[in-house]
Amino acid sequence: MASPPEVLTSAATLTDLGLDARPTQFYVQPAPGGDLSSYLASLNSALQPTGAVAGTGGTSTSGVIVAMDGLITILTVMLVVVAGLGVLNTVVLDTRDRVHDIGVMKAVGMTPRQVLTMVITSVAGVGLLAGILGVPLGMALHHFVTPLMGHAVGMTLPASVIAVYRSPTLTLLALGGLVIAVTGALLPAGWAARAATATALRTE
Repeated sequence: MASPPEVLTSAATLTDLGLDARPTQFYVQPAPGGDLSSYLASLNSALQPTGAVAGTGGTSTSGVIVAMDGLITILTVMLVVVAGLGVLNTVVLDTRDRVHDIGVMKAVGMTPRQVLTMVITSVAGVGLLAGILGVPLGMALHHFVTPLMGHAVGMTLPASVIAVYRSPTLTLLALGGLVIAVTGALLPAGWAARAATATALRTE
């Protein structure tokens, strides 16, 4: 049986809508740096006459939210793996096409470390650009898909729950494209650096 529709909102919303419903749960965000255990102890002491109990979010996390988080995590890992394999395939083909040129550069004094750096930097710029462009596109997709996932299980998510990205997180996500590109290029770059100069020169 499907769970009844659920709406996460502030108490002011009920007043604005003219509803007389009484909330049964309250979600509180303590100030950063505070002692959560002491806060819960004092809050439960004050709530004791009413019969209400306060606890951490981890003890009452909805199974639906856990399932959604698990699905998002799996999809994220799959996308990262596919992106890494795509970079690997592209760099392998590009390196094999340029193996003779690499042999010539090695013959005139290019070191294996320089070859490694050359191959990696050939994809680093593209990876960084992809990360920078992908962040706003990903945020737009997140704001579109997440409410649909909530509606599918009878839950309406407010904007405050969906807007979870902050500047440090966005910076790390933008650098994710660079990390994926460099990681995917490491294997063919290492092969190019280790290839013997004579073998590379004979390759057409």
